[in-house]
Amino acid sequence: MNKTEQGQAAEERARRLLEAKGFRFLAANHRTRMGEVDLVMRDGDTVVFVEVRERTREGYGRGFETVTAAKQAKVAKAALSYVKEKRLGGMPLRFDVVSFDPEGASHLPNAFVPPAGRYFI
Repeated sequence: MNKTEQGQAAEERARRLLEAKGFRFLAANHRTRMGEVDLVMRDGDTVVFVEVRERTREGYGRGFETVTAAKQAKVAKAALSYVKEKRLGGMPLRFDVVSFDPEGASHLPNAFVPPAGRYFI
């Protein structure tokens, strides 16, 4: 399996994990020139933008630790594009990370909050 296929498989596993928790699927791989959101889900009335990470080895840290500030900014910009496109302004938003590591799967709600003042609807 190549990296793209591995990534797609991890995203599908993340989707099933979140759906088992009661989340509703809205979109996958929302791409813009500024970045990409792996999954867009709905948790009650909250729109959740999910970054999915997978690690096959322990030596480089856990998957959620690889979501850098630069990656967070890219995800936030792509999320803003989705909010504008779907006219979701005013809805609660959240950024989660689902990480698959040798130890197992973990879901981190509110994994990060984009810095205020950089994003406009």
